[in-house]
Amino acid sequence: MDADWDDLKTVLALVRHGTLAAAGADLGVSYTTVARRVQRAEQALGEKLFERLADGYRPTDTARLVADYAHRMESEQTTLLRKIQGRDRRLSGKLVITAPQLLIGPYLAPVLDQFTRIHPAVDLQIRATNDLLDLNRREADLAIRIHDSPGDALIGVRLCAQQRASFASTEAAKRIERDPAAPIPWLVFADRPEIPKAAQDRCPNGRVRMVFDDMAALLGAAQAGLGVVRIPFFLGRSTPWLVQVPFLPPEPYPDVWAVAYDDIWRSAKVAAFRTLLVPHFRARRQDFVA
Repeated sequence: MDADWDDLKTVLALVRHGTLAAAGADLGVSYTTVARRVQRAEQALGEKLFERLADGYRPTDTARLVADYAHRMESEQTTLLRKIQGRDRRLSGKLVITAPQLLIGPYLAPVLDQFTRIHPAVDLQIRATNDLLDLNRREADLAIRIHDSPGDALIGVRLCAQQRASFASTEAAKRIERDPAAPIPWLVFADRPEIPKAAQDRCPNGRVRMVFDDMAALLGAAQAGLGVVRIPFFLGRSTPWLVQVPFLPPEPYPDVWAVAYDDIWRSAKVAAFRTLLVPHFRARRQDFVA
């Protein structure tokens, strides 16, 4: 038996994702390359690894065994690379930052601008997403996360506490003020598609008008005057044409953290980025609370 490491990684990716296309996207190769590597692994191991189905690939018990072994190898490799990167004292090369999309424009962009001016040799890459990228698999070096804690395996610094409240367009706020007895239209997010209890207790004439699965779309609808939204203070204050309305008292919201693995946290590039990031957010803490 002489299975290539790239082939074992490919088996792991296909077990994780279930389709050739998704596994290829994870590995950065074409789906045909994934198919070829899986076939090569099967030949090397002398075992069938997947059932080919119409909707994807179903792993056999042998494939799961291979994937478990490859996962341990991948973790060891990643740990080694993190330790090496953590010893890097150079202010050059790639640095990957991940942050929520809506936090980048109003709050992170000035830090990005300042950092690239001071350290032009660093290849700064931004992954704008609300997803919790896997820092263990080195999908990013430093993550800006809106969360209750940095996580057990990570080291981090809390950039600021947060609260949220209710906001609406200026015109919508005026309409509600002119006719307080009229039903209050709420625009809600899909993960919590109901009117906040505190708001309903205070103003029982509320109703859900629309449900959104995208925060940018939700904000756009609020800007257009379609209803009231419950959002963090930084979003309400940084989004043009929105004003706070008194239907929901300020309530706690997860904090903003900067987190990384301990090895990466000490690297020169991450440390240099933190020296700009932390004071920038600390100076604007009042933007995030009532």
